Amino acid sequence: MNLQNKKVLVVGSGKSGIGAVRLLGKLGALPVLFDSNEKLDKEELLEKTGKIPGMEILLGSIPKEREKEFFLVVISPGVPVDAPWLSGFRALNIPVFGEIELAGSYAKGKVIGITGTNGKTTTTTLVGKIMAAFYESVYVVGNIGNPYTDIALDTREDTVTVAEISSFQLETVYDFKPAVSAILNITPDHLNRHHTMECYVKTKEEIAKNQGKEDICVLNYEDEYTRDFGERCPAKVVFFSSKRELPEGIYQKDGDIFLAGAGMKESRKLMNIHDMKLVGMCNVENVMAAIAISMAMKVPEEIILETIREFQAVEHRIEFVDTKGGVDYYNDSKGTNPDASIQGIRAMTKPTVLIGGGYDKESSYDEWIEAFDGKVKALVLIGQTREKIAACARRHGIQNVILADTFGEAFAVCVSQAEPGDAVLLSPACASWGMFKDYEERGRMFKELVEKIGV
Repeated sequence: MNLQNKKVLVVGSGKSGIGAVRLLGKLGALPVLFDSNEKLDKEELLEKTGKIPGMEILLGSIPKEREKEFFLVVISPGVPVDAPWLSGFRALNIPVFGEIELAGSYAKGKVIGITGTNGKTTTTTLVGKIMAAFYESVYVVGNIGNPYTDIALDTREDTVTVAEISSFQLETVYDFKPAVSAILNITPDHLNRHHTMECYVKTKEEIAKNQGKEDICVLNYEDEYTRDFGERCPAKVVFFSSKRELPEGIYQKDGDIFLAGAGMKESRKLMNIHDMKLVGMCNVENVMAAIAISMAMKVPEEIILETIREFQAVEHRIEFVDTKGGVDYYNDSKGTNPDASIQGIRAMTKPTVLIGGGYDKESSYDEWIEAFDGKVKALVLIGQTREKIAACARRHGIQNVILADTFGEAFAVCVSQAEPGDAVLLSPACASWGMFKDYEERGRMFKELVEKIGV
């Protein structure tokens, strides 16, 4: 696609939008960066983008008469594809891309695309480490926080790009085709954006839509949506399972991870889960997915397993922070939906004081509360969802429910409720918006408060 001297509208001035503008500038396009926040500083945005010749910044709104000027529209993940104002561009047959599609159109080498409701960041980071231990040119990009557009033109024919891809990003892929894809799991999330579970599931499946039988798609056999997709997936499917033996694929049994099939008469043990530094069955599943992906990429088995043994938990995902006064503190701020937070509480082995609540994504909290399984001695709730979760918890017989007005107040309550031998877990089951910029800011504040205990 030749974009030389073509006007391209980039919507959103976050990391994704800035990355898209920079790439467009290198391609000789004339980017127009638009953000609906008219209070943004244009000079600051120009500094971020590198002052590209011919570039323009629009704030507030896009004049209707200007729509026909654009050859292409590139939207950031936070922009809903069904936003009414995009209809004018579609009526003019102007393509609407996302960052992944734009970058993928110009990147070289092989791409590994990883999606799923939960576990994406851990699996993507781990796969990136494994690839870097074997391949010379490796990039880790996407929803993990590194725009694909920033590195697209630096890739080579021998490059391996590991991309964490969210459902928001999958809404705008057309020709994107990973050599290896993975859908780790699909549970209710972002229904305020996708409206129905059927739509959300279909969007996740888009990661494999352009793959063929020469490509690999790694799927979770224990997830009914991904198991069903395996029957109609266009790529060759490799399953992993945490609950049963598989005739072919990767599975866990009695604490050991096995490889089955691949021409072998009997399954073969690869490793014991206690050899890993990661905790929780959710991470066992992430590891099995990483093994399947890495084997599909022809990485030697000894490199895969050695990297897994040394791999530490990613920040904000069931991350051990410190022990203060005999109490263990865990940061699981990345638990931004109930299913993710189920994994967080399941990883706890001690009586737990739990911080939950935040922005309402129209989730149901019954399964999360049921997963407490007697471990939660106090539930401290914050944010927009605190009353909704409190009512749900009481329906399930949880009596020690405490509402807090601020994050600092919630943390202080946890410290007062926890006794030596307990754990305090931040695993909110909700997004951070409204109280924090993102889950990372929320997690950092939690860790800062832990470090101040006793100071």
